[in-house]
Amino acid sequence: MAFPSSARDIALLLTRVAVGVVFIAHGWQKLFTNGIDGTAAFFDQAGVPAATASAWFAALVEVAGGAALILGLAMPVAGLLLLINMIGAYAFVHAGSGLFVDKGGYELVLVLGAAALSLAVVGAGRFSLDHLLTGRRSAQRQRVSA
Repeated sequence: MAFPSSARDIALLLTRVAVGVVFIAHGWQKLFTNGIDGTAAFFDQAGVPAATASAWFAALVEVAGGAALILGLAMPVAGLLLLINMIGAYAFVHAGSGLFVDKGGYELVLVLGAAALSLAVVGAGRFSLDHLLTGRRSAQRQRVSA
């Protein structure tokens, strides 16, 4: 069954917004609720290397990457950075705790990482800044070559 391209673009928009909101909330928590010092202390206890630098990386990638998802901006870069962040969260914090999040498991990390990877590969869709920016460039190229 093939869906119309407008349905695909709406689905991508809704996915980007939902996943982006979750990433922003987690990054915000690292920056402002727990603070970088609190996040770094947790990372250090969990065995994350360079705990303070890793806390900054995670917080900024989650906030900026989440915003990029919502806006549909720099999707391949944002998606891959968020995926790398989730791989780190899995490897250093959640891998040994099983699947379920209520036990500290990796189910949320797995879903967020998969969503970030999918968006990096598929792109942001028509309702995005990426499309707006690349659409203008494509139109300019077509006018110049015509």
